[in-house]
Amino acid sequence: MAKLIFFPAFKILLISVVSSTGDDGENFARTIDRKLSGLHKKEKLTHYKVYWHDMVSGPNPTSIIIHAPVKNSTTYFGGISMIDNALTAKVSRNSTLLGQAQGFYAGAAQKELGFIMAMNFVFKTGKYNGSTITILGRNSAMSKVREMPIVGGSGLFRFARGYVEARTKWVNFTSVDATVEYSCYVLHY
Repeated sequence: MAKLIFFPAFKILLISVVSSTGDDGENFARTIDRKLSGLHKKEKLTHYKVYWHDMVSGPNPTSIIIHAPVKNSTTYFGGISMIDNALTAKVSRNSTLLGQAQGFYAGAAQKELGFIMAMNFVFKTGKYNGSTITILGRNSAMSKVREMPIVGGSGLFRFARGYVEARTKWVNFTSVDATVEYSCYVLHY
């Protein structure tokens, strides 16, 4: 009988101790000094160009379909491709490798070739080695110039924001391999 009374009493005591700590869910956030995050520095605008190589064909594709588009779609609607595309210094795929574009794009338009792009540019060389920028936006692929927002970053691009302009430099309409110039304008600290 003592055990039957002990366990409910212990539970009541435990609940009262936990609730008496005063944590009502309001203490999950706090204001911190901007200097701790590097936000006291002057913000700068960096511009750079990279060439994005989307290789669908060949023995080592850098873009693979992970969900097929809807049946009879001429716009890739509903299709999703995962990417690990090379970012190079020049149009040639064999030029200096600057990093990788890792993420996905999905066919998001029924009546035109339009994608939702979600990718990180992961830099692997020079001053920006280990830093990233994150791009998330609409890519109307048949437009001469497409603008997409930069929504964040890491490393030297921590707290980044800005935009990219994408211009197709080369596309093979049989294999659907493509090279796209990304001109990036990044505000960061």
